[in-house]
Amino acid sequence: MRRGFTLIEVMCALLILSLLAVMAFRGLAAVLDARDQVGQETEKWKRVAAFFSRFQHDVQLSAPRPVRAAAARFEFSRFAGAEGVDLPRRVAYGLNQNREIEISFWPDVDTAPSREPARYPVLSAVAQLELQYLDSELKWVEAWPRSERDAPLPLAVRLRIVLASGEELVRVFSLR
Repeated sequence: MRRGFTLIEVMCALLILSLLAVMAFRGLAAVLDARDQVGQETEKWKRVAAFFSRFQHDVQLSAPRPVRAAAARFEFSRFAGAEGVDLPRRVAYGLNQNREIEISFWPDVDTAPSREPARYPVLSAVAQLELQYLDSELKWVEAWPRSERDAPLPLAVRLRIVLASGEELVRVFSLR
């Protein structure tokens, strides 16, 4: 009697091994896709956190100085930081046509209204940016200052961002 495998047994073994290889490949591809997705989400949330941190830092250094020109953005004067890294200057945040939140810097605090600021994007893929301001009567208003009687700074700023991916984020920053 001869020892060995028949052709049918070898074919069945190859079929089983092929099915296991296909399942392993699909499982590995799913793991790699999930890893890439988690990496992209992590990077997105790091950028969002860095933006909120920067915004909070600037707001904490805001100076009670009136705005000379109305604008469709949040504009304020900022003192220098205690570390000596920041300079006192005029700062504004707004949404540009590329759907990026950009920060605008004027070279100093008292700049002529006609002088153009330097603009830098600080957060991309933003579908919507809304700002509301807490007045002295503890009411949220859409624009600041509303009148000549308003204080140079509101009590707080509520920032609402809708990302292009659909997430809505709302943060409140105290200016006092």
